[in-house]
Amino acid sequence: EVQLVEPGGGLVQTVGSLRFSCAASGLTLCDYFIRWLRQAPGMKREVFSCISSSDGSTFYADSVKGRFTISRDNAKNTVYLQMNNLKPEDTAVYSCNAQNPLIATKYYWGQGTQVTVSS
Repeated sequence: EVQLVEPGGGLVQTVGSLRFSCAASGLTLCDYFIRWLRQAPGMKREVFSCISSSDGSTFYADSVKGRFTISRDNAKNTVYLQMNNLKPEDTAVYSCNAQNPLIATKYYWGQGTQVTVSS
């Protein structure tokens, strides 16, 4: 069985920080393209950060650039998302997604975690 687990959600008062981890079992996470997504109430789901499987290059949406950092620890089979300077507009359900870069039908989702940022 393949699982992605994302501990680390919760309630944060501005200006706070959280760190998510997306830990994998049953698959080698460094072989996968990892996306972090979030969905706020009434909004479309947004891909706001990615890290590639090939060269570790990263992407950040403008909404999180300079505040969030995505990283990998291949020895722990885990991808991290460090979120600093959280704002109320960061309130959303956060999920990680692992996509095999060669096989489009091979992908996995974390369970989603609520983050609420109060002002």
